[in-house]
Amino acid sequence: MQQFDVFTLFPEMLQPYLSVSILQRAIENGLLQVDLHNIRDWAVDKHHVTDDAPYAGGGGMVMKPEPIFAAVESVLGTPPGCPVILLTPQGRPFNQRVAAELSKYEHLALICGRYEGVDERVREHLVNDEISIGDFVVTGGELPALILIDALTRLIPGALGDPDAWQDDSHASGLLEYPHYTRPAEFRGWKVPDILLSGNHAEISHWRRQQALLRTWQRRREMLEKVELSKEDKQFLESLQDEQNL
Repeated sequence: MQQFDVFTLFPEMLQPYLSVSILQRAIENGLLQVDLHNIRDWAVDKHHVTDDAPYAGGGGMVMKPEPIFAAVESVLGTPPGCPVILLTPQGRPFNQRVAAELSKYEHLALICGRYEGVDERVREHLVNDEISIGDFVVTGGELPALILIDALTRLIPGALGDPDAWQDDSHASGLLEYPHYTRPAEFRGWKVPDILLSGNHAEISHWRRQQALLRTWQRRREMLEKVELSKEDKQFLESLQDEQNL
């Protein structure tokens, strides 16, 4: 089972997403556990203040260290008994490789930043890792936390209907995923490729591999520099390059 403890100022933002589809089924089947903790519950003043103005001035507010440390240590112990990840634009980029790396941990804690960020002492003395979902800024760490949970849940054995389905996902193999079609076989004159209706599984597999290579070559060519390619793959890509040069 994969377990997450999420520390946030807005747990109500996460609960709806956890209550539908694959994540809901994973929770109901005992494959996933997500515990949401409101950092405000550990604020000691009567107004449950969790942020303050930054020293030396500047725009925005900064999340205070006391309630964050108190929340994490109260739930996870001192020191915390699992890796603690801060969701922040300053973190290392999240991708499928990082998802596979993090999926090896049975228990992870996620801290959702807000406002201008968290007091630096949280980074220095509480957090083990920092994750960013991209080179842009969103209002808080709740959406990134859900993205991370969703991506890791797909890697839990039994979480998907097809246990091998995640292996065909875009980026799982280092390539973008091949095209998909479903019924009807013809729609507005647009037909499903004949190969997919042939029943020849070897040829279908070959077609899908080439389509994945083609789509990656067309849209994310830099990815091809990092993926392991067979001799046949390289020949196919060379043929694409030759066609482009004509």
